Amino acid sequence: MTILKTDTVSGIGTEGTVFEGDITFDSLNYMTLPKGTTTQSNRGRALFGGGYLTPGFDGGISYLEMQSSGNTIDFGDLSVSRGAPASNASSTRGIWGGGSTPAGVSDVIDYVTINTTGNATDFGNLTVARKYFGACGSQTRGLFGGGDSSPGAANNDVIDYITIATTADAQDFGNLSVSRQHVGACSSPTRGVWAGGRTPTKLNTIDYITIATTGDAADFGDLTVTTISIDGLSSNTRGLFAGGTTPTMVNTIGYITIASTGNATDFGDLITVNSHYACTSNGIKGIWTGGYDGSGEGYNLIEFVTIATTGNAQDWGDTYRNRKYHAGCSDSHGGIA
Repeated sequence: MTILKTDTVSGIGTEGTVFEGDITFDSLNYMTLPKGTTTQSNRGRALFGGGYLTPGFDGGISYLEMQSSGNTIDFGDLSVSRGAPASNASSTRGIWGGGSTPAGVSDVIDYVTINTTGNATDFGNLTVARKYFGACGSQTRGLFGGGDSSPGAANNDVIDYITIATTADAQDFGNLSVSRQHVGACSSPTRGVWAGGRTPTKLNTIDYITIATTGDAADFGDLTVTTISIDGLSSNTRGLFAGGTTPTMVNTIGYITIASTGNATDFGDLITVNSHYACTSNGIKGIWTGGYDGSGEGYNLIEFVTIATTGNAQDWGDTYRNRKYHAGCSDSHGGIA
């Protein structure tokens, strides 16, 4: 695309740059895109951490580069092996919180520097120890919602948040519309969304919050399928929720337009009938890894979709080991503008 100094443009530029309005140039002819321009690039790094092995807990972190298909590679280890954590990220830091450990349900939050392989470092603690919860966030703020605060499979409606650049304990944000566990989450740069789960009754409920403003979640709409053990991924505008248990396992993918409340719409299908997987995106590609087929074993398959185009998932590669109940993040997910 050739852009002149006098042009007013609207559209999608190279590598997913979204702009609308007047483009300005300085005296040296350097270009400034309009306010509100967002960039989502067909590259980036995805990380996946924690989970359950067969048998035992997993503390490993693996990664892949999202510009091309392939298998995951070892990155390092979490501070403690744990299943069913939740994960969010900025463009520089990956975060994992909570989960189930050999010692019980955890409130520990770990972080890594995404572009540097190595072991995770202590970040702080959640307001409530829990597992089976959902995380999302923006470039600056990470949120955690719902979960199981065992013992007794105690459902939780707590939403707490961290400032990703600053190590510290999480703070109270508000509450989901209903206490639930096995819930999925995704975000745009301004909205966080949680969907599905159980109370123990299975739900199709979708909630949302405004990330920059503390407060309780509001009703967004309903999933295409009433399901638990799902997770979410997103671009800046579109959120996807896939798989889960209804009580039978499904491979359905549904999508929402995050800026507009309403019910989810059918997107396509995963390759596998799957739940308890990890997923993330670079804003263009959505990636699911591992998971559970009901047999007791974890999957090692990685599959992907192009978020802007409805259709079925395709094969990407394999995880470096079979696992389930792990959590994924990236340096370029839908919450990062």
